[in-house]
Amino acid sequence: MKAAVLQFPGSNCDRDMAVALRTSGVDVTMVWHKETALPDGIDVVGVPGGFSYGDYLRCGAIAATSPISGALKAHVARGGYAFGICNGFQVLTESHILPGALLRNAGLKYICRTTPLAVETTDSPYTRGYSQGQHIAIPIAHHDGNYTADVDTLDRLEGEGLVAFRYLDNPNGSARNIAGILSENRRVLGMMPHPERAFEAAHGNEDGRHFFSGLVDALVSA
Repeated sequence: MKAAVLQFPGSNCDRDMAVALRTSGVDVTMVWHKETALPDGIDVVGVPGGFSYGDYLRCGAIAATSPISGALKAHVARGGYAFGICNGFQVLTESHILPGALLRNAGLKYICRTTPLAVETTDSPYTRGYSQGQHIAIPIAHHDGNYTADVDTLDRLEGEGLVAFRYLDNPNGSARNIAGILSENRRVLGMMPHPERAFEAAHGNEDGRHFFSGLVDALVSA
């Protein structure tokens, strides 16, 4: 199984994501933002957290127009798998790969702590390693994590089972406590919490490990 992890100026979770994938048995290629194509044979693309382009304009907005984001959009349009974490989620919404937007936290403060989540569905490669309704603890670290969308979009996400994770203690004001969502074909996920930061015992919590092991199992058996 092969993955590409995108790197933008200001990315700071790209290596964390790569380590989690490699430890899970994935062959990872780091792909710089100026590249215009993904490597051949890529199964999944990871869009990491950080502060792409310094979060100027809007978080993820400049990254969404970078050369490699064009290749990401083409990959997704072909039915490819992709996931974005934190700033990566912002890039996916700014690219219109996923609906909605991430706004400034309701309290107008940067938040960095472990937060409890509920797994809302196991019907995706990213959540199949968990049990439906399972409570997990995953770190967050963001200033603009307040997920919002119009009522029709929120109702559709709920009705089609496309809410992947939900906050149990909403830290940022996200609509309907949404922490992560899926695309209509369930092959793209965006979430604000960082499973790669809860991957091994040294992190004090391994709840994020099942995110990556479930993804690998799903793609190997696809």
